[in-house]
Amino acid sequence: MAAHYLEFEKPIADLEAKIAELSLLSGQAGSFETEIHGLRKKAEQLRRKTYAALDPWMKTQVARHPERPHFVDYVAGLFEDFVELRGDRQFGDDQAILGGLARFRGRAVVVMGQEKGHDTATRLTHNFGMARPEGYRKAARLMDLADRFGLPVITFIDTAGAYPGLGAEERGQAEAIARSTERGLTLGVPSVAIIAGEGGSGGAIAIAAASRVLMLEHSIYSVISPEGAAGILWRDGARARDAAMAMKITAPDLMALKIVDRIIAEPLGGAHADRDAAIAAVGDVLADELHTLSDLDPATVRTRRAERFYAIGRMG
Repeated sequence: MAAHYLEFEKPIADLEAKIAELSLLSGQAGSFETEIHGLRKKAEQLRRKTYAALDPWMKTQVARHPERPHFVDYVAGLFEDFVELRGDRQFGDDQAILGGLARFRGRAVVVMGQEKGHDTATRLTHNFGMARPEGYRKAARLMDLADRFGLPVITFIDTAGAYPGLGAEERGQAEAIARSTERGLTLGVPSVAIIAGEGGSGGAIAIAAASRVLMLEHSIYSVISPEGAAGILWRDGARARDAAMAMKITAPDLMALKIVDRIIAEPLGGAHADRDAAIAAVGDVLADELHTLSDLDPATVRTRRAERFYAIGRMG
């Protein structure tokens, strides 16, 4: 499958196309190993320089990259004995949010997250990761289960936001998001949320109200998408770049604001450039965070989580 290059990666794409061309010629008309080696070194240097200077709009594009690891990839790479639990016991099953029971490095956990899908068919099945009310009610049901059996909760956030359709509003979208957020805040078990790609609006916070909120290096987390903000502020969605630059949606900005607790480094070129390495890095940080939280009693877990969220926005 051909690599998907972002707009700002075009110079890198040109170099790698030349490498591919010389590699093909090398097998037909002699060796070009010296030239290929030089081009590969130049491409790596250019990628390193480019990714060291990404602005918020570039990071938005990386966070949305179609080849970035999704929830199903993290489940396959980090968890064993995953048993999916479906339905909200009220209306139906929303495949925009997947979740169930699993083992993480020998420990029983409840894991859930938004799934965007990887091709046309799966994107439609998962509604591009935009959940309806039954998705958030399923999330709250899984958190109830975790609390009942004393299981840590792990969530992966990757959504443009909750689904804004008429049916979702008729079935109580805002109330479902609020209930899921409330359930996350009141859990007596440790919880860790990972912003794995795009963390958009209430659709993200509904499963990100955790004891610890982690964020991949090139992910974004915002109250509204840059396009939505541009539409409101300037009535021009084309000014999304301007909105992204002003909104403080990147991991370093959110660390400074104490909205996220830890940044997970991504491989050179982003998580999509080396999916296995990215997934492994998430696993190691997740194990460290769960170990830190593992000995806390329910009262302490609730108190610390409350203090964490109350502290956001305080001055001094």
